[in-house]
Amino acid sequence: MQNIDQIYINGAFVTPHGEELFELFNPATAQVIGRVRLADAEDARRAIAAAKQAFPAFAATDKATRVALLRRMHAEVQAREDELTAAIIEEYGAPVSRAKWMAAHAAHVLQDAAQLLEGYDFRRRAGSAEVVMQPLGVAGLITPWNSNAGFICGKLAAAIAAGCTAVLKPSEMSAWQTRIVTEALHAAGLPPGVFNIVTGRGETVGAEISAHPDVAKISFTGSTAVGKTILRAGAETLKRVTLELGGKSPVLVLDDADLATAIPMAIQAGFTNSGQACIAGTRILVPQARLAEVEALVQTVVGRTRAGDPRDPATEVGPMVSQRQWERVQRYIRIGIDEGAQLLVGGEGLPPGLQAGWFVRPTVFTGVHNQMRIAREEIFGPVLVLIPYRDEEDAIAIANDTPYGLQAYVLSSNSARAQAVAARIDAGRVLVNTLAHEPLAPFGGFKQSGIGREYGSFGLEAFLEPKSVLGVYPA
Repeated sequence: MQNIDQIYINGAFVTPHGEELFELFNPATAQVIGRVRLADAEDARRAIAAAKQAFPAFAATDKATRVALLRRMHAEVQAREDELTAAIIEEYGAPVSRAKWMAAHAAHVLQDAAQLLEGYDFRRRAGSAEVVMQPLGVAGLITPWNSNAGFICGKLAAAIAAGCTAVLKPSEMSAWQTRIVTEALHAAGLPPGVFNIVTGRGETVGAEISAHPDVAKISFTGSTAVGKTILRAGAETLKRVTLELGGKSPVLVLDDADLATAIPMAIQAGFTNSGQACIAGTRILVPQARLAEVEALVQTVVGRTRAGDPRDPATEVGPMVSQRQWERVQRYIRIGIDEGAQLLVGGEGLPPGLQAGWFVRPTVFTGVHNQMRIAREEIFGPVLVLIPYRDEEDAIAIANDTPYGLQAYVLSSNSARAQAVAARIDAGRVLVNTLAHEPLAPFGGFKQSGIGREYGSFGLEAFLEPKSVLGVYPA
């Protein structure tokens, strides 16, 4: 049993003022594996005060000092990759191959930030003025449960690189992963107050961080509904806000695509992170003339997709993170059936051979049009839809007919054509014939998928404010 009864404030592990105990589950068994004592609004205020006190000195540090800190942070997180992988599998249910990537990613984002910072110029000329990029102040960083360690390290890396201090509110459902990351960051020896981690509920700790006048910047990853609440809370003090929110990403399979390659890639894009990913390619757009071919391939590919024990290297789809999430996905499968969509593969209930845990049958609907709820609303599970289109213009129109715009995929055998289509899609990131991630490229969404960008220089500058200095100086 994991009993987690401390948070991290002002360079020390301390007992929370909050007294609520929250149960941690193994989603593959639905059994309790631990308890965490949650922080409350008073803990959040203490953490903010510590970050505020630490900010002037930390903002004055030079680039070399912060690069060295980030490298130490990277080394300490990297040293705990095996421990973190085990926690991700047990606490979140990620398949082992995905869990290893997630643990490594948490370390890599710190190294990426250090490399970026080394070449970043905080001063530049703009005509007769000198522009100085100045750290914003205390940053409130709020992270979700679907890649907890990576989001903690990624957001904190950008804040540290910029010279900001931080208060983090990770998901209470990921407290075991949070503890491992916190211990690693503590071992890196950052000055007290530079980062503070208070695990608590969004409606208490998250709300306090979002509204507190001493927090200058909010960076939040999560649902669009919660993002809107945070934006409203921060409006009173005009906080700088970065929101990375929901998605309903299209996968455009163009009519010249090699389906034997494209369809497995499309399925992989949709089932990434067991479907619990804002970037999941959940709308697969296929040419009407090739729909029957696509359906046959989808049945074959999904039919051999393994859902089950996340510790098994053959598993590709793990459990949903909670019973609530499992019930949500089941509800959407029923909605799809009620809307008249055709179940091509999968459906309600547990996958064959499983009697426990929050597992979902990998599911694909066909006979779907873009106005159905299963085509418009984020399900956040391994449930995909096939939507036929008439021609390229129709495909682009369907792809863009969504309130979201986080990520999109274009699959084609013609590179020039694929690039031209990608240029017309309203999404913050478009992947052409690949599922790769580029850590230096900006990441974020159009429309209701968010505000602002993370990663690379764009992500760093989200924690900086440009100051123009003009004047005539005596010789």
